[in-house]
Amino acid sequence: MPEAPSLLTCHLQHCKPMAHHSFYPSRTSIFSARLKPLVRAAHLCFLAMAVQTPLTAQAQTLAAVDPSASRQTVTVSGRNANNSASIAGFGDVPLARSPFSATVVTTRQLQDAGIASLADITLLDAGITDAYNAPGYWNQLAVRGFTLDARYNVRRDGLPVNAETVLPTGNKAALELLKGTSGIQAGTSAPGGLLNLLVARPMGRIRSAGLSFVQDGSLAAAVDLGDRAGTDAALGWRVHGSAEHLDPQTRSSQGQRWLAAAAVDMRLANNQLLEFEFEANHQSQPSTPGFSLLGNKLPSAASIDPRTNLNNQPWRLPVVFDGLTGSLRYTLELNRDTQLQAHLMRQKLRTDDRIAFPFGCSAENDYSRYCSDGSFDLYDFRSEGERRTTDAASLALSGKSKLAGLQHHFRLGLLHSRFSARFNLQAYNWAGYGNIDGQSITSPDASLNDQNTNRDERSTELSLQDRITLSPQWQLWAGLRHSQLDRSSVRTNGSRATTYSQGISTPWLALAYSPTRQGLLYASAGQGVESEVVPNRPSRYSNAGQALPALKSRQFELGYKHRDEAIDWSLVAFDITRPATNDLNGARVIDGEARHRGLEAEAEWRSGALSLRGSATWLNARRQGSAVAALNGQRPTNVPASAVKLQAAYNLAQVPGLALLAFVSHEGERMVLPDNSVATPGWTRVDLGLRYRHQLQGHTLTWRAGIDNLADRRAWKEAPYQYEHAYLYPLAPRTLHASVEVGF
Repeated sequence: MPEAPSLLTCHLQHCKPMAHHSFYPSRTSIFSARLKPLVRAAHLCFLAMAVQTPLTAQAQTLAAVDPSASRQTVTVSGRNANNSASIAGFGDVPLARSPFSATVVTTRQLQDAGIASLADITLLDAGITDAYNAPGYWNQLAVRGFTLDARYNVRRDGLPVNAETVLPTGNKAALELLKGTSGIQAGTSAPGGLLNLLVARPMGRIRSAGLSFVQDGSLAAAVDLGDRAGTDAALGWRVHGSAEHLDPQTRSSQGQRWLAAAAVDMRLANNQLLEFEFEANHQSQPSTPGFSLLGNKLPSAASIDPRTNLNNQPWRLPVVFDGLTGSLRYTLELNRDTQLQAHLMRQKLRTDDRIAFPFGCSAENDYSRYCSDGSFDLYDFRSEGERRTTDAASLALSGKSKLAGLQHHFRLGLLHSRFSARFNLQAYNWAGYGNIDGQSITSPDASLNDQNTNRDERSTELSLQDRITLSPQWQLWAGLRHSQLDRSSVRTNGSRATTYSQGISTPWLALAYSPTRQGLLYASAGQGVESEVVPNRPSRYSNAGQALPALKSRQFELGYKHRDEAIDWSLVAFDITRPATNDLNGARVIDGEARHRGLEAEAEWRSGALSLRGSATWLNARRQGSAVAALNGQRPTNVPASAVKLQAAYNLAQVPGLALLAFVSHEGERMVLPDNSVATPGWTRVDLGLRYRHQLQGHTLTWRAGIDNLADRRAWKEAPYQYEHAYLYPLAPRTLHASVEVGF
């Protein structure tokens, strides 16, 4: 029996989590043209309307979050420039007047695009691309060519959460994505950006329900209810519930998931507000491994059936995610201009991570790809009972004041967070040989014999942000965050303990000039930081278990934004440098840097019944300054050099309430191997949809239907390289989806 590759079996302190599921066809919101499932879905939709049973969220929910959603006219953007990004920490300044790049995606936009998971927001913004996305596993995104770290780059109502799980979107009002270094918003984070999930709160009377259907037979039902009560409507409440049977086109990947959530707020005397919310969610579904190179050859995507699941073994088990998250927030208006807010949150995750895992070719002594004939080594990976807990508490004072004759809008914040991860013995056992046809049957060793690594982290962060009005045309934006980190880890058998502490400060500064009421020109400079420890493997590293100096990334950004009644547009240039690490002379050291320079363009145009939105990114990402000359000038793997995303909506005057929708996605080639010797071709995909809203017996009905990948394009959607292995993930095949919402 061949020995498992050392990098995958290390599981030692500060090794990254095993992202063995970085291999999937990406869309789960997909559905079937087969007659029987459609008849079943139609029957259920009729039943939902007949009895007004609560079943999917949000005709009135959306109107509460985005007032334009209650109108008959459909747009593709929801006036993105009017939105503000709270995660930036500068208050409710519209994006069109803010000197940074951010995207806000509302629930209505997700629904109109048929989006059911975080991974699929890549459809709406050219600056966001896939980074290991697949049905049955947690999602990862890349922004400006850098993968967001699931442990440090995700927030929920502004507080840090762990995204090594399935994060539900059913009870969220919007998703905010801040692009670029996020040093003033997060103690440590990858330099791509910061993702924030906004929880939907009580918004008055809400009554909505519905059903959705996705090819081949996925069915979902959800309900969203809310109201205000008491004297002066002081008490607000909102509940959301959903359940889904998962049956995507990918074979042998049936599963289920559900979500239960509630939010309550109380308007207290003396300008006080108390808010409580919680959510519980569950998903159980077999995950789907990716394909790989066949020897030195890139297989043709046209020759691969994207419905194939290489996890199709009689002994394979589903990946199970369970999550429980709750928060309590207290807000006190000290006066007209000053606000004090305290916010507490706890997130508890439990995961059973399991897969029949294809990896490498022992027959050809090459673990970076599959064998030339399409066979591969197959392993049984199981890590059950994983527990991750995140606690966070923040205290913030914000307001405005005059100092030295200048107007200041300030925010002073203190954030303390604590994270722990507890694991059990795991299995990574050779099970035999498989083949890319997905039909091979193997038999694994059932023993649990691999150690894992428990982790503990604490951080205390003090931040100050200030927006200073220098004149009617000039503003200075500034921020500084100091973070104290304390981290430790130990093997599950008690061996190889490590511990370290670091203090880190990250500044940010921007100067904004408004030449007209419609335009904003700005320049900014900021830092982000990551903290890394050498894997605790003395046999391999002479500096095993030692903390490296803080990895400070730096970003410079220059942009112009314009907004008027007909069109919003922006053009941004950025330059990010991030320290790189490498194994040299038996030690892990900082070796050169990754430099990502690029242009981002975005425009939204509205004219009568037609609205258009487009975004484009051009990225020059290269390695430089390495002591290994062959690395310099190389592009990073799985990062397209260009991407274009277009959306359109046309409201038919002949049929009031009916809108036709179109989505076009294009991404350029991606490097498969670090030496850039193999690349996947670029691809273009077209999706179509429609939305029809009307009144029936006093109820509001919203129907949606769509076809994803209209031309059934076959292509490699992404090509991540991790643990010295190349993976390939195909575009999902042509897929149908439909839904109905009832507001009552």
